[in-house]
Amino acid sequence: MYQTTIKKPVELVGIGLHKGSAVRLKLEPLASNSGIVFYRSDVDVAIALIPENVVDTKMATVIGREGHVISTIEHLLSAIYAYGIDNLKVIVDADEVPVMDGSSASFCMLLDEAGLEEQDKPKKVMRIKKDIIVQEGDKYVKLSPSPDLKYDFRIKFPHPVIQDQDYVLEFTKESYKNEISRARTFGFLHEVQYLRSKGLALGGSLENAIVLDEKKVLNPEGLRFTDEFVRHKILDAIGDMSLIGMNFVGNYEALAGSHDLNHKLTLELLKNPENFEVIELVGEKTAELEKAYA
Repeated sequence: MYQTTIKKPVELVGIGLHKGSAVRLKLEPLASNSGIVFYRSDVDVAIALIPENVVDTKMATVIGREGHVISTIEHLLSAIYAYGIDNLKVIVDADEVPVMDGSSASFCMLLDEAGLEEQDKPKKVMRIKKDIIVQEGDKYVKLSPSPDLKYDFRIKFPHPVIQDQDYVLEFTKESYKNEISRARTFGFLHEVQYLRSKGLALGGSLENAIVLDEKKVLNPEGLRFTDEFVRHKILDAIGDMSLIGMNFVGNYEALAGSHDLNHKLTLELLKNPENFEVIELVGEKTAELEKAYA
């Protein structure tokens, strides 16, 4: 199994969640062993996708370098990771990735338009060798060894529409597209009002997020899944975990996980080489992973 990039450059224009301005996003192929690289064309700054470049995790995963940042990268990364893409240049002309409809479905369509191209170097994946857990109070995120890839996420919200939700994704590219990619980000009306008073979430609307008041969903079309909230948490987690720099083999488990906990989990994983091994996928052992990304 070999590394992949996209066959041709593709681009789209969408609204940035926080500033509400139009953002142009372009994806370009990169050579083998290049990884995922973000580039701010408006300030001529490249930002490598590594945990050390994460500068904020309060409301989204934000990377930065030389005082310049790119925010809300997790939905795009989730799609890139789910497609098994190893090398890619992500170009934006602003400080955030466009939010699109609040899910990763638009990015999946963009990648389908670009097509995937096999390259000349073996694909590398990280095999989890030990249990790694990051816990804060009742909340935790955990990685554990497994011969396949699974995401098991549970959330608890004191809201009549959400309450307790649990979802397990047996990862394949197809299961991701069908079960996860359309799940939208969500927020509460009082939070949106507060953020706007601070000059944030100016691009947020019922077109790109699920918004709830104290009792109900305000979006006229309702939910795409009854458990759309926990599915979106898995979408976020897949994007956040791509900061380790490659696909991994193992189980991810979370109770009330967040961007911040996911970032701390990547740091905890990478700080000890005994926690993992990087393997090149050659020969018979690639069969299951090739099915996953078919």
